[in-house]
Amino acid sequence: MSNTLKLGVPKGSLEEATVGLFKQAGFNINISSRSYFPTVDDPELSLMLIRSQEMSRYVEDGVLDCGLCGHDWVVENDSDVEEVAELNYSKATSKPARWVLAVPEDGPLKSVKDLQGKRVATELVGVTKRYLAKNKVKAEVEFSWGATEVKPPTLADAIVEITETGSSLRANKLKIIDTVMESNTRMVVNKKAWKDSWKRHKIENMLILLKGALLARGMVGLKMNLKRGDVERVTSILPALKNPTLSPLSKGDWVALEVIVEESKVRDLIPSLKRAGAEGLVEYPLNKVIF
Repeated sequence: MSNTLKLGVPKGSLEEATVGLFKQAGFNINISSRSYFPTVDDPELSLMLIRSQEMSRYVEDGVLDCGLCGHDWVVENDSDVEEVAELNYSKATSKPARWVLAVPEDGPLKSVKDLQGKRVATELVGVTKRYLAKNKVKAEVEFSWGATEVKPPTLADAIVEITETGSSLRANKLKIIDTVMESNTRMVVNKKAWKDSWKRHKIENMLILLKGALLARGMVGLKMNLKRGDVERVTSILPALKNPTLSPLSKGDWVALEVIVEESKVRDLIPSLKRAGAEGLVEYPLNKVIF
């Protein structure tokens, strides 16, 4: 019987971003609307769709060997798992998501201290209770089944809600008065599975590819030709990840230069490189960057 790694794929807001990341890393996942068991073009992987909120519990129990979920839910569930890697991706940005304390923007509440005796709605009940206790505030914390932003001020005095851009909170006339915790996506692994040499090796190989795909986002490759006499001037303006690669061309006094740079800097770089003597400039996308 061949070895199989049971991997949990987060269902919901992270689902599309996760499938896209795995595709970039070389794993083609196909999710059917009628099944919670996606297929993948790797016979050593067995996939299951699980909500991020529940992922760490199933990994801890050994139903899954590993899975991707937010660090927030590992903390909320107090799960005894190995968090072996941070993977900074989400549905909107590459920045960590924030669980924030928000109140009506035109209301009297200004800080966490003002929540004494008030009602707070959130999906992250345990973390919120510990946050209030840390601030020595006694308030009622109730679980919110969704649409949390619309509850203040009628159904709750305040909310603790996750946000990446803050746009939904602003649209509902709420203001942020504190950050309760930050969270990003983690690879969580069952402790017994992490001690299994084959499973650990498989997970580590997968993480090399996933991290390489993430690192490649926002980066591009640049190729160019230049005279040897212009190399120092050209390389002095390159913000390279590593030293650029130089290769001799058939013309003895010319070389080819190749380098990886941040895509956001390319529009300013290319004119400067051209003026410094670079010719035949080519920009190309990257799939993975692995050091």
